[in-house]
Amino acid sequence: MNILHTFLNLVAPPFTFISLFLLLPPYQAFKSFLSLIGFLFTENVDGKVVLITGASSGIGEHLAYEYAKRGACLVLVARRENLLEEVADIARYYGSPDVITIRADVSKFEDCRRVMNDTMNHFGRLDHLVNNAAITHLVMFEDIADIAAFRQIMDINYWGAVYLTHMAIPYLRYSRGKIVALSAPPAWMPAPRMSIYNSSKAAIKTMFETLRVELSPEIGVTIVTPGFVESELTKGKALNAQGKMELRQDMRDALIGLVPVETAEACAKAVVKGICRGQRYVTEPSWYDVLYYWKAFCPEIVEWCYRILAMPAAGASESDALTKQAVDYTGAKYVMYPSSIRSAGGGKAD
Repeated sequence: MNILHTFLNLVAPPFTFISLFLLLPPYQAFKSFLSLIGFLFTENVDGKVVLITGASSGIGEHLAYEYAKRGACLVLVARRENLLEEVADIARYYGSPDVITIRADVSKFEDCRRVMNDTMNHFGRLDHLVNNAAITHLVMFEDIADIAAFRQIMDINYWGAVYLTHMAIPYLRYSRGKIVALSAPPAWMPAPRMSIYNSSKAAIKTMFETLRVELSPEIGVTIVTPGFVESELTKGKALNAQGKMELRQDMRDALIGLVPVETAEACAKAVVKGICRGQRYVTEPSWYDVLYYWKAFCPEIVEWCYRILAMPAAGASESDALTKQAVDYTGAKYVMYPSSIRSAGGGKAD
């Protein structure tokens, strides 16, 4: 057995490189053909039923508006009922023929069961499930005071998507529908102060890539990777060391630095377009794809950049990271951040 592994250790790398060299051109041509097919035969979601979690703000809110403009019926799910109702009214204005709102916490299994039951009782079908609900944190792992309180990140980001997806599969198989899962670049980029959030998004990516294998071709799976987009995260809303939600714009600036933040409207428009074209992955803004190659081929450089730019010097405050100083000294946030997140106040978040 050891001889076999020794043989494979010698043969597998050159065989892989030669195979990639030969297969990459026809593979890319095939992908281009599929992309053209998706462009020519975009799914019409007029009258179809779309369930969106985390729909009270940010990307989820604007996904609702984009689907509404295409005539879809909507099931909007979030914990803040008053904000959900506002989103529902705007979605109706944009053209959605029927919108229901459901106040629910997706981290709770029974709430997810109620969401699915209410959806089927009202509409009798489900065509798209958009797993968008998520929270994050902006604190170093070793500085977490109550590690048990951070379980809620996995419960909402990962288990909330898993619960609803498991319940939705029979209905989506009947309608030959789609599952949409929102991951994030930190699923493969080691962004500091976000260790548990990063893990939850990596789990989402792996989970739904596996489901794509298991459920194809009856159910399509699109994995969305949004970069820094106008949302509660880019306003600085995140868990603090005690596991309580708080607005920390200093930590937000240390994380984002000089990276431009896209509006939620532009992101949602690109995402819904990609979903309707049947794309397996949607990265928005698309230039974030290059970061994956840096991480894959030069992981040491990526880690070094994070340590130098996003981590404070020894003995300095966390808000003294070079990324934060760059924002402060250049005033870049007034050019690269949407006005809605520049003006977000500090203190406790509701």
